[in-house]
Amino acid sequence: MIKTHHIQGKWGSSSIHVGARLTNIGNYLPDQPLVIITDENIKTLYGHAFPKGPVITIGMGEQIKTLATVEYILIQLMDLGCDRSSFILGIGGGIVCDITGFVASIFLRGVDFGFVSTSLLSQVDASLGGKNGVNLSAFKNMAGVFNQPGFVICDLEMLKTLPESEISNGLAEIVKHALIADADLLAFIEENRQRALQLDPQVILHLVSESVAIKSRVVQQDEQETGERRKLNFGHTIGHAIEKLDPCGHGRAVSRGMAAAAVFSREKGLLVPQEVDRIFSLLQGLGLPTDLNYDADQILAAAGRDKKKHGLFVYYVFLEAIGCARVEKISYDALNTFIRSLFRTAFSPPA
Repeated sequence: MIKTHHIQGKWGSSSIHVGARLTNIGNYLPDQPLVIITDENIKTLYGHAFPKGPVITIGMGEQIKTLATVEYILIQLMDLGCDRSSFILGIGGGIVCDITGFVASIFLRGVDFGFVSTSLLSQVDASLGGKNGVNLSAFKNMAGVFNQPGFVICDLEMLKTLPESEISNGLAEIVKHALIADADLLAFIEENRQRALQLDPQVILHLVSESVAIKSRVVQQDEQETGERRKLNFGHTIGHAIEKLDPCGHGRAVSRGMAAAAVFSREKGLLVPQEVDRIFSLLQGLGLPTDLNYDADQILAAAGRDKKKHGLFVYYVFLEAIGCARVEKISYDALNTFIRSLFRTAFSPPA
């Protein structure tokens, strides 16, 4: 079964096909000269199923998500004689999708592109919404653009080659979407936790499709993150700081960030303790961390250079209840005070 969702962006529309297959990519490709960007692992595993066309292969890991990699790809595109009629297809996880979208957006001032998303985290996060970018000096996505891919293929069969830790990383973003927008989805995750971890086909199809639906609706309302889309940053303010200090995986860092945000929401009088307990229990049950054993000063330094900081203020996402988020503009000093209180002692779920 294929479930399709749509985003109408300022510079074009994007169709996300959940359950479509790489082997049927010809049904989605436009009649344009094709160039593929992928990483070494995906090429080894699935290169035999790639459509015909030149393949540009990059390395793996956050360390290659740089302007140097972008320059390397741009030179390859020039050497291949690509022009504005070319179509660039990124086949890979979040790093490949981020880099591909950025390259396609700046090559010759923009060419058409699409993704085959191969990781759970990418299928529910990085490949969606039109954010494309690379890191600068270990700070995430500091150089980038907004530009929608023509299509995204979420091939659920490709998830079977992921390590267990990558399944948990992706589930963290699905939990985030449920926490900010869909209490019923959170209950579904709780009821089907083990089946999700085991990639039960029906459960994964439902989780990915519902998560994509939530993000698509939010992006449709606020493509360039000036209002409603900020809710998608729940758990990311502190999560990104942790990710810079401890490259444990984006989902695992966001899990810790969501744990912190849940406690912050409780301290603001928004969440009741039982709701915070429920969030901690679900994250831990999915194999995700909730501890925050980091130095407060290091967290403050990293958070202070996050791209979402606005002068002396930050837009912080709180939960009013399970399935209902709100964004508040708080002073950076208020965030500092909270971080220092949270990281001063060993962190554990509230009693």
